[in-house]
Amino acid sequence: MMPIRDVVIFPYMMTPFVVGRESSVRALEEALSGDKKIFLATQHDASVDEPRPDEIYNIGTVANIVQSLKLPDGNIKVLVEGVERAKIVSVSEEEGFFRSVVKTYNFRVEAGAQLDALISRVTALFEQYVKLSQNLNYETMIAAIRVDEPGKLADTVGANLQLTIEEKQELLEIFDPVDRLTRVAEMLDIEIEKLNMDRTIQGRVKRQMEKAQKEYYLNEKIKAIQKELGRGEKSEFDELKKKIENAGMTKDAFEKAMAELKRLENMPPMSAESTVSRNYLDWMLAVPWKKKTKEIRDLNHAQKVLEGDHYGLEKIKERILEFLAVRQLVKEPKGSILCFVGPPGVGKTSLGMSIAKATGRKFVRLSLGGVRDEAEVRGHRRTYIGALPGQILQMMKKAGTKNPVFMLDEIDKMSTDFRGDPSAALLEVLDPEQNYMFMDHYLDVEYDLSQVFFIATANVMHTIPPALQDRMEVIRLSGYTELEKLEIAKRFLVPKQKEQTGLDENAIEFTEPGLTELISHYTREAGVRNLEREVGNVCRKVARKVVVAQVKNETAEKVTVKPATVNELLGPQKFRDQLAEKKNQIGATTGLAWTEVGGQILTTEATIMEGRGKLTTTGKLGDVMQESAQAAMSYIRSRAQKLGLARDFYRHLDIHLHVPEGAIPKDGPSAGITIATSIASALANIPVKATIAMTGEITVRGRVLAIGGLKEKLLAAHRQGLTEIVLPRDNEKDLPDIPEYIRKDMALHFVDSMDEVLKLALEREIEPLAIAPAQSVDMPRPAEENITH
Repeated sequence: MMPIRDVVIFPYMMTPFVVGRESSVRALEEALSGDKKIFLATQHDASVDEPRPDEIYNIGTVANIVQSLKLPDGNIKVLVEGVERAKIVSVSEEEGFFRSVVKTYNFRVEAGAQLDALISRVTALFEQYVKLSQNLNYETMIAAIRVDEPGKLADTVGANLQLTIEEKQELLEIFDPVDRLTRVAEMLDIEIEKLNMDRTIQGRVKRQMEKAQKEYYLNEKIKAIQKELGRGEKSEFDELKKKIENAGMTKDAFEKAMAELKRLENMPPMSAESTVSRNYLDWMLAVPWKKKTKEIRDLNHAQKVLEGDHYGLEKIKERILEFLAVRQLVKEPKGSILCFVGPPGVGKTSLGMSIAKATGRKFVRLSLGGVRDEAEVRGHRRTYIGALPGQILQMMKKAGTKNPVFMLDEIDKMSTDFRGDPSAALLEVLDPEQNYMFMDHYLDVEYDLSQVFFIATANVMHTIPPALQDRMEVIRLSGYTELEKLEIAKRFLVPKQKEQTGLDENAIEFTEPGLTELISHYTREAGVRNLEREVGNVCRKVARKVVVAQVKNETAEKVTVKPATVNELLGPQKFRDQLAEKKNQIGATTGLAWTEVGGQILTTEATIMEGRGKLTTTGKLGDVMQESAQAAMSYIRSRAQKLGLARDFYRHLDIHLHVPEGAIPKDGPSAGITIATSIASALANIPVKATIAMTGEITVRGRVLAIGGLKEKLLAAHRQGLTEIVLPRDNEKDLPDIPEYIRKDMALHFVDSMDEVLKLALEREIEPLAIAPAQSVDMPRPAEENITH
């Protein structure tokens, strides 16, 4: 008997193994010297080198030794064939090996349908098992099980199953062939189920490995191609990761960018989604997160820059210098948000560029005129095809720093429709308490705008939502005076246009009277844009003369631009002085109006005729102005006796009120006292002084209320040569804004009531009518010279 380990020998099976233990070698040699029969029994524990009889299974297999070969290391390789199973009766140890007495059993099996069915089932199961197993040759195994004897079939199948030593020993110990075959069928079911599960898992793993191998192969290909192109072997993803780490992003932005990078690495390079992710990462890296411009905080430098770029605008310059002074005292102040409001051409946009120059910051400009989509400010979400960040972040990318001067131009010209209200989106941008966590829909992370110097520009305020107005410090830029325009033309406009047209000092020279002629009779504006255009027009005509002279080989004469020269080059005057009247007139009063291009004088005419008390207004007057006419009429009716009129004077006449230039719409309450003065003059038949102008709102009780646009109105009056101005007393506080030379050239009368206005405006004082309340008088006849009105 020879104990074997890690193997169970079945009858009818040819099994090779190596014998190395001394006791096993002696037992093998003893068998070889005799009938070559040996009893093989498996030991319980394979790690035991010299097992005792009780450590060996008592059922084994009697086998014939077919071949044996002694190896150089002293071991013997042996091939045995199982003959039959046997049970140990007794074991003895002789001369260093075991000798045993065994008992064999012979079972006779009766054929029948049940046995045939069992054999067929085992055969079919084993065929299925062989197909699933990758370790067995299909043809060999199928040939081996083509037997009719159930015991031999069970042993053949059992020997080729992937079973544990314990399970194989269990089969060996079943002597009844039918029972053994039944147990083999059960084991086959279990093993086939395992193989099916293994095959499913293996298929899944194989597909994943094939995909991973394909990606690995392609990535290696890409690296090789890039190496051939001289781009190095460094991965693009490594470069992106390094850029993200060095970008200085906030914690949330960094985590989102790294998560997006990880998604991008797992995507096929040619997929549409990878393009979206790559664009997103490019935008995250393009926006400045930590880069700042070193700010110039020198007040002297800033003042020098502002004075060199702009003439006048003292309030604006003071505000900028105050801002820089605060920056010197506070290390991290909140960003300022200014709004320049003024007519076109006064230098709002260029002033923003000067501020950037004075502070050493980058300058970006975003025009909001006509913007009506909220996504223009906040951007589109990435779910949309072609989505991009909003204009705010696009401009920040253009600036390249997180503290630029950011100009929001024409903020009053935004509109709204079904796509949203962009002015509502700007509420967060222009709020210092919120803009440090501005959220763009595309990036979907918080971005700090608190260090940006926002400057908004507008022509009017009434189109800007109140909530947006509340977030900005409004600084008003009124129109320039003629003297300021003259100085601006000499310092900036003339040199600029000379350079652009290629003229030098020997070709053209502008005189002050010539520039004054351009300002007064060829432009009518609050700013200087049209003035620059007209100066350029003069320069181009002179440039043409210079070129014609050069063609003729002649020397062009120097052109000195005087008023007559301007008329010759540009033709007749485009604008005439709108001085109301050359002499005092009845029912004609000079008023002052404000327009988007500056101040203007406006003559108001009133005439009376027989009728039934109707008040007619013409001249394209707005609702507010018509209500002012009604208020003026009510005042005059209530003061009829003091104005020398009967109480029921209105029953016998109609009053026609007209404001010339009827094609131009007019509105506003500031013409109230002008209308009342014209009506009172026409009714009292007393002329109004031609050298006096007025502006003010009237109430039905005759009170005079404050108005706006005082500086522009006084500039217009001064331009037209008026010497006396009647103003509401509440506007006396605005005098510091008026240039000193205007205050010296004009007599400014501040009044509280309409009675004071009439005393100042009419040639003579009205004498009250001392008559009974019920008595009426004849309608006053207009003077001969007033017939045309």
